[in-house]
Amino acid sequence: MTAAAVEMRDAGLAFGKRSLWSGLDLDIGAGEFLAVLGPNGSGKSSLLKVLLGQLSLSAGSVRFPALQHRRRGPAIGYVPQQGTTEEAPAVRGVDLVGLGLDGHRWGLGLRGKRERERRVAEAVRAVGATSFAEQPITRLSGGERQRLRVAQALVGEPSVLLCDEPLLSLDVTHQGVVGELIERRRRSAGTAVVFVTHEINPVLPYVDRVLYLHDGDFRLGTPDEVMNSATLSGLYGTKIEVVRLAGQIHVAGAHVALCEDEPHHVEEQVL
Repeated sequence: MTAAAVEMRDAGLAFGKRSLWSGLDLDIGAGEFLAVLGPNGSGKSSLLKVLLGQLSLSAGSVRFPALQHRRRGPAIGYVPQQGTTEEAPAVRGVDLVGLGLDGHRWGLGLRGKRERERRVAEAVRAVGATSFAEQPITRLSGGERQRLRVAQALVGEPSVLLCDEPLLSLDVTHQGVVGELIERRRRSAGTAVVFVTHEINPVLPYVDRVLYLHDGDFRLGTPDEVMNSATLSGLYGTKIEVVRLAGQIHVAGAHVALCEDEPHHVEEQVL
């Protein structure tokens, strides 16, 4: 059997007396697309921080069995949430993308310069950013920056790709471009994708499983197993209506927000 890309056992995360989630057993296979949803403060972004090594679990363990023998490039690619990172005014779009290749190590070496330039240009072209990639990052719109961050995450050909609301600030056309790019990467290279999103419909055709976090509890399964009235009503403890229409999922009831940004007071506890 192929080793899992990510393995979590009895994992829990808490801040003081407040538990975001606990008892989570999760194997994410190579090439699997896991969508992570849930309302404000449920711990979606915190889960990504655990996988990035920025947060420690309160209980249980997390491992990356399939990454132990990787010999080149960063094993994990990361697309941060819009507005959570700051870039220096002198940094150009191509510089930002290039950090995805060698930002994790010292030095580059002249022998790799031409290959580096080729791979950066290819990644920039893939997200439709060629026309503005030479400009300082601070002069670009939120949507343009986000496309470059996706290119940065993919240029190193990671084995695991962590995405925190990567479609924010993108119009419908570029949501489709970015979604298809991530999908193509995971199918061609077996990249495991963990995709936090406020809207599942743009990526629904790609999703293998859903992890839905809510008030210290969670549900894990296929979209059909999780995104239904019975499951979400049980999770929220109140009646939730889930309707499928024209291949999309629509949820209503009890002011349900599928996946909003983590509130600032929770992030302050996290950091």
